Amino acid sequence: MRASSSAMPILHPEDFEPRPAPPGGGRGKRMRRRLTMTVAEYQRTPKTVLPQELIFGHLEAHDAPTVSHQRIVIALTIALHEYTRAHGGEVLVAPTDVVLDERRALVLQPDLLYVGPSGPAIIADRVEGPPNLVVEVLSPYPRIGRLDERLRWFSSYGVQEIWLYHQIARCMDVLYCAGGGIFRTARFDAITPIESGVLPHFDRLMTSLIGR
Repeated sequence: MRASSSAMPILHPEDFEPRPAPPGGGRGKRMRRRLTMTVAEYQRTPKTVLPQELIFGHLEAHDAPTVSHQRIVIALTIALHEYTRAHGGEVLVAPTDVVLDERRALVLQPDLLYVGPSGPAIIADRVEGPPNLVVEVLSPYPRIGRLDERLRWFSSYGVQEIWLYHQIARCMDVLYCAGGGIFRTARFDAITPIESGVLPHFDRLMTSLIGR
């Protein structure tokens, strides 16, 4: 949800349409791509509960999630919240802005995120820096860009672990990240306890989280 400021005018997405490159750039010269919106400008766009992200300066708005998607998000949120009550940290759900790169204007909104008690991210009106864990609930009809791009951004900016829940297969992929990349992937079916390096005492079954 976007925060507006009374001291500055609210900005609208149409004010930041990509501008065409000027003619006569010259052969052999590479034109630098213009940033259409900064993070500060993004924070001044109208408030919305729909997912929207800033992808290297380009504002991308997305459709509202489905009911089945939200049911899974709620179930996972409850489970992770129970974990934080025993072990500390904080769980947040979309649309929460995660500023991964202020200079390059990269702001993502994962379905869920977890920041540990000593995690690198700073939580204020938005999350500054990488969460320890992000969770994405995958749909047969993706709403938010290419999955491989999102995984690369999360891992390269320091997210330690990524959970991908597959609605059709009803299983969870856990991607373990280090050194700016993904070094191991494990899949957990409905009756196999989830093994997390970020949540070492989690050990929950998918059936106990979302039912059969």
